[in-house]
Amino acid sequence: MAANTAFVIVGAGLAGAKAAQTLREEGFDGDVVLLGEESERPYERPPLSKGYLLGKDERDTVYVHPPRWYAEHDVDLRLGVAVTAIDPAGHEVTLADGSRIGFEKLLLTTGSSPRRLTVPGAGLDGVHYLRRLPDSDSMKEAFASASRVVVIGAGWIGLETAAAARAAGAEVTVLERGELPLLRVLGREVSQIFAELHAGHGVDLRFGAQVAEITGNGGRANGVLLADGSRIDADAVIVGIGITPDVQLADAAGLEVDNGVLVDARLRTSHPDIHAAGDVANAFHPLLGKHIRVEHWANAVNQPQAAAKAMLGQDVAYDRVPYFFTDQYDMGMEYTGYVEPGGYDEVVFRGQRDTREFIAFWLAEGRVLAGMNVNVWDVTDPIRDLVTSGRPVDAKRLADPDVPLGDLLERRASAG
Repeated sequence: MAANTAFVIVGAGLAGAKAAQTLREEGFDGDVVLLGEESERPYERPPLSKGYLLGKDERDTVYVHPPRWYAEHDVDLRLGVAVTAIDPAGHEVTLADGSRIGFEKLLLTTGSSPRRLTVPGAGLDGVHYLRRLPDSDSMKEAFASASRVVVIGAGWIGLETAAAARAAGAEVTVLERGELPLLRVLGREVSQIFAELHAGHGVDLRFGAQVAEITGNGGRANGVLLADGSRIDADAVIVGIGITPDVQLADAAGLEVDNGVLVDARLRTSHPDIHAAGDVANAFHPLLGKHIRVEHWANAVNQPQAAAKAMLGQDVAYDRVPYFFTDQYDMGMEYTGYVEPGGYDEVVFRGQRDTREFIAFWLAEGRVLAGMNVNVWDVTDPIRDLVTSGRPVDAKRLADPDVPLGDLLERRASAG
């Protein structure tokens, strides 16, 4: 039997498409097979809860590449194809139709899936989850006619869809089990700002809320019943309670799995010829000295590029600082860095919190762990420099808008 020479990518989303692109850009001239369960060619997911959902972006803008790109670059893109098994020893993947594809190297970019609500009525029509392009289409259609929308979960997806529903003119209620939106991600100091933002735009925020049932009539959701016995009428219910990495294939193949597919800094799994990238990868981060799994766009763009280079034998390590962004109403923000829940001892604000034009910095022992710029632009690079330096900074100067961010490190360097 001839040796397997193909590079196979399982998962035709943004991460898979970027990996295929990188392989060609790096000069790989062997077979590249990109397998995707969806019928749509690879697309980006942020517009699904932002510009596309709001009707600001056209459908064609969400795709990673034009339709002809794959054929022009000799990438064998197969859509509507489910991979059912991986044989690491035999270097093969099995498809749903029973056929097999051999590989020299395999990249898993299988992504993640929304957590499902498990209360009675969760399967009624009118209960929406947001992950795929058709989900955004059905949600957009629902917002066009709904006068009352209930959003379950006040994470990023919950808040962005709440903002889109308000923009469409619906009355919106957000139900959150915690004390504040995004509390685990941002901490109390900054979470409060997002609560004020949505309350100021007319959203009914209910914290400490526990959903008992989705009520319905004729097979369609018409409200949400809470554990305290209260009920909220709804024409549409949005569920945004997190995602889970799609590790089933990797787990069944005997690869190491722990909150995602475990990979090293080269994005290599416990099998030397199998890599993983994107939402599904729990990767060792050289700067942080620990494994982290990042569920954001920038990771899906950049991590597979490193994985593709590693598959080609290049000496690479993925050490980019996590980055994500959101747009809600008239507030845009970018977040650079990484903070464990409760893993900071101070938040320093630079700018005006009341007008929502500021930068927030999370510090531990004087070192900047992360920074979030809100309606302040072109500061991502200096924030990243502060994070990656690992050096303590003067909190008073950090809070002073008249002190350029770059000067904080320059002064420290010259003093040292």
